[in-house]
Amino acid sequence: METNELLLKDIVKNLGDINVISRFIMHATLYNNNLRSEPYRNPFNNYGKKTFSQTDEDGLTFEIVRRLGLEKGVFGEFGVGNGTQNNTLALIAVKWRGFWAGNEDLVFDPNPERVAKPNFAYIKTFITRDNFLAVMAAGAQAIGQNQLDLLSIDLDGNDIYLLELMLAQGIKPKVLIVEYNAKFIPPIDWRIDYADDHVWDSTDYFGASFMAFYNVLAPAGYFPVCCNAFTGSNAFFVLNEYRALFPDVPDEVDKIWCPPMYFLPADYGHGQSVRTISTIIRDAQRG
Repeated sequence: METNELLLKDIVKNLGDINVISRFIMHATLYNNNLRSEPYRNPFNNYGKKTFSQTDEDGLTFEIVRRLGLEKGVFGEFGVGNGTQNNTLALIAVKWRGFWAGNEDLVFDPNPERVAKPNFAYIKTFITRDNFLAVMAAGAQAIGQNQLDLLSIDLDGNDIYLLELMLAQGIKPKVLIVEYNAKFIPPIDWRIDYADDHVWDSTDYFGASFMAFYNVLAPAGYFPVCCNAFTGSNAFFVLNEYRALFPDVPDEVDKIWCPPMYFLPADYGHGQSVRTISTIIRDAQRG
């Protein structure tokens, strides 16, 4: 009986290993296909890498800020979940200053040593059109800054309306990361109706299409650098004054947009520990 149980355990383990390998092959194949061969490929997607982002956003972010010469900039991010997976935690790890805002409790203390002048702050609140600008101002004030270099918005709904509000006030971070609804291919310009109480219901009724963001941001002086090819979830825009730093980025919108691939599993490295993030936050607060 014991022999049979051991054999069964070995079989289960081997099947698990085969499953992991199969998923890896599927990831690699679909990711490379999604980068797309010429003439549809956006070479910038080759910079994609993951640390704390959902998939490949971290590498894209680091290459953008490297080209802009932003060694230690200032960020804001709206919609960060519990703090373990988002678009700016990796920036904190390289000593950027910034703030997060969202409606969930973080799984770590954002200021464990209670420093008087923090480099990082978290504002817990449900974001609406009525409080968005006030929360942004409060976040910047909390870290002693008045201007953002990078802003990420991923609230699963009213994001484009908040961007329009921000742009109307003349607030223009150098880099914008926005979650787009990749189901809608260019040239479809689509967005949900604004609603203060919008909560994503796991359907395709969320956010706005890539073209909707493009049509808002292009007149405001931004150009699209890329969409993350692994999932087709986030689009990256940069101010036009930096366009010459991105000669490899195509001008055609169709070559920037990436299709939805977020149904794929996204295992990466060892399991995430809250202690890892806590040490990053602690060291960032120390300066």
